[in-house]
Amino acid sequence: MTLFEELKWRGFLNQTTHENLGDLLEKERFTLYCGFDPTADSLHIGSMLPIMGLAHFQHHGHKPIIVVGGGTGLIGDPSGKTQERQLLTKEQVEINAHGIRRQLAHFLDFEGDQGAIMVNNADWLCQLSLVDFLRDIGKHFSINMMLAKDSVRQRVHDRDHGMSFTEFTYSLLQAYDFLYLSDHYDCRMQVGGSDQWGNIIAGMDLIRRLRDKMACGATFPLVTKTDGAKFGKTESGNVWLDPARTSPYRFYQFWLNQADADIPRWMRFFTFLPPAELQEYERSLREEPEKRAAQRRMAEEVTRLVHGSEALDGAVRAGEAMFGGSLQGLDDAALEDIFSEVPTSELSYSLLSRQPPLIDVLLEAGVFQSKGEARRLIQSNGLYLNNHRVETEMRLTERSLCSARIAVIRKGKKNHHLLKFVP
Repeated sequence: MTLFEELKWRGFLNQTTHENLGDLLEKERFTLYCGFDPTADSLHIGSMLPIMGLAHFQHHGHKPIIVVGGGTGLIGDPSGKTQERQLLTKEQVEINAHGIRRQLAHFLDFEGDQGAIMVNNADWLCQLSLVDFLRDIGKHFSINMMLAKDSVRQRVHDRDHGMSFTEFTYSLLQAYDFLYLSDHYDCRMQVGGSDQWGNIIAGMDLIRRLRDKMACGATFPLVTKTDGAKFGKTESGNVWLDPARTSPYRFYQFWLNQADADIPRWMRFFTFLPPAELQEYERSLREEPEKRAAQRRMAEEVTRLVHGSEALDGAVRAGEAMFGGSLQGLDDAALEDIFSEVPTSELSYSLLSRQPPLIDVLLEAGVFQSKGEARRLIQSNGLYLNNHRVETEMRLTERSLCSARIAVIRKGKKNHHLLKFVP
């Protein structure tokens, strides 16, 4: 398939500015850009659709520019917001931009002639003279047209929050970004989320007025779940690309636990698997949904893409640990992450030097209500220590720990209890 055909088949295209865009992308090599707000030192999976879109463009020979909004991030994009965001310091923007660059390297190639480049719009926006900007750029923007934009109109009529002049100028600054990139990098295309359509059109119009050049744009759809819930959110918050914020295990589990109805669209969005293979997984979802083969493959592909093969192996092994797999090699942090939602008891580490009977320790931790209950479970082969069956009334020692300070108790197939030994 051509790039345009693949983007359409995978569902990436929401709006395009030119009917012949597909032909243009096939005949010529474009430099295109997409902007990312440096509001945190990590992107979350809500940013993955535009990132994957840029990767598809690069795979077909086009050159991506990633614009970190160091300048516009000091202002804040009002699109999709109900109130003005907290403004970032320049120092925080620099820290966040460094984290974003590191993550994007998992998706994009930054080497060679078609290698992606990353720029910070603070480098040019913070050098602008206000009077010159208003004279040379501002005069090309109609207040009437700006007020007609959904993102502006909704906020202007919101009595509780309104919109500051600072945010009102955001569209001008983003349009100037497109002009600057056109002048300095021969950038002819902007892509972004569906909420960026008005900003893209504004930049195209500015380039046409001031340079008499053609520029184009495309938007990606808003990703939502079939039940209407917001994509990328869990009860604990965002699913981040930074492993320090969302561990590879939790990242893997997020994709593994998605509903059947969402999987076909998300596999097209978030993996590079070819159409024939994707269609086979869609068939398995229809005919053998209980096997969850598509969920496993998607979880593997996305986790490998974001965190690498080694982290994927650890995430799979950690998931297996919940169902009786080996716990060997998992440290305290990994075990606490895996078993974060099971009961945990803290006991004194010095207790282990006395080598107490395991049953006594489990009574103290509240795992059992009586010794008789514990003995009956041992006799029926239903008690496990670190996923090894407890066959006798053993004693607990330092060698009984799974990691430096943790032992994992399991009653039956699923009832876990963590014993954490602290100084």
